[in-house]
This record gives sequence, C-alpha cells and structure tokens, in this order.
Amino acid sequence: MADSIQIVVNLSGGMDSTVCASLAVHDKGPAHVAALHVTYGQRTAAREQRAFTEVCDRLGIARRLVVANQALSQIGGSALTDSSLEVPVAGPQIGTSLSTPAATAAHVPITYVPFRNAHFLSVAVSWAEVLGASEICIGAVAQDSSGYPDCRPQYYQAFNRLIQAGTREGKIRIYTPLIALSKAEIVRIGVEVNAPFELTWSCYSREDAACGVCESCALRMRAFAAAGVNDPIPYVARLSE
Repeated sequence: MADSIQIVVNLSGGMDSTVCASLAVHDKGPAHVAALHVTYGQRTAAREQRAFTEVCDRLGIARRLVVANQALSQIGGSALTDSSLEVPVAGPQIGTSLSTPAATAAHVPITYVPFRNAHFLSVAVSWAEVLGASEICIGAVAQDSSGYPDCRPQYYQAFNRLIQAGTREGKIRIYTPLIALSKAEIVRIGVEVNAPFELTWSCYSREDAACGVCESCALRMRAFAAAGVNDPIPYVARLSE
C-alpha cells in the first residue's frame, strides 16, 4: 500500500544510487522503499533504465516510477544530452576533491547537466508527498565528484529548506548517505550490503560495454581498485594509471 512507503530512492542505475537503494532495503525492507528513475535524453538512457529495472528486481523493490524529462535534452549544454559535444577522456585529476564554490566553478566539466538534480528531486518530492514518504535518498558524492555543483552538501541543505517551505506538511527530508565518502568507501559499503554492482551502469558514452575512458568509468575503476574489489562489468578499454 502507498502508506507503507517510507523512502523514495533516486535510482539512476549507477553504482552510487544502487548502493543507496541497497542501504534503504537493508535498513527498511523492500516493501517500504520506492524507486524513482528519471530519463532525460542522455546518451545511455536505455542502458541506464535497464540497470534500474534489474536492480529493482534484484532488491525486491516493487514500487517504481519511471519519468521522462524532456526539458534537459532540449536545453542542452552538456555532453550527456547534446550529441554535438564530445564526451571527454578522463584526466589524472578526476577524483580530486573540490572544496570551495570557486574551485568547483573553475572545474565544472562538459558532462555537467545544468541543475539536473533539482529536476530529479522535484519529481521525488512530489511523489513522496503522494506516497506519504518522509525521506528521499539520492547518491550525491562530494569528495570524489567530478566538480558538479549540485553534488555539494550545501545544495541539499538549501533544498531541504525549500521542501520545508513548499510542501503540505514540510516533513520530507533529503537523505545523502554517501555525500562525505570516497568512491572506494562507497564500494566497500556496497559489498557489505550486497549491492548488485554487476547490474549497474556508469559509462557516459556507451551502452554495449563500458568505454573505460570517460570520467565516470575512470572514477568507478579507480574506486574498485582502491577498495581492493573486482569490478564485475566489462570495459572496452582501460586508462593508464
């Protein structure tokens, strides 16, 4: 029943959101978890949606919502949504923490989708109100992010204030359990809660096999290596360390 749902998890199908979903199921049980997937015209939309479905199946999450957002692809400005922009090869700086707004602004990559997480969170808040859920979980990571401004803790602090002011009861809260962790720490936690990493998809550019050279692939591979855990998905290539 709708009133049994306690938490809405934003589940892209990537490793971070899958760890979030696994934590939610571990802590609350699958009957109390709802999973939201927003497709927004990104290059790997079909593969990510497949990962979402397979992860939900594995974790036993029955309550699901898939929403198509047309605005972000029409707006463009990102290599993830605009085919005229090339997805860059990751450099050695990927995974460096950017602690200040000025530093973040100077290093925002072309794969940043402008204000994307606000679109995701808005849908999640609306659905949570209908379901009676009190929590929204999103797999934002600040320490090892690629410089995305909507992955900073203060972004979610501000969004919580917005939810409090703009919802019927003001009791819904965004939960970011991974935000202060490194990618390697996230992998280790995922192993502890049996997150199905083999079903996840992180690549920015390909849907058949992960490219191995984009920023997201590089972050993922370096995380698994640092954690001492085998990454169970195939790669076309691997960056030289």
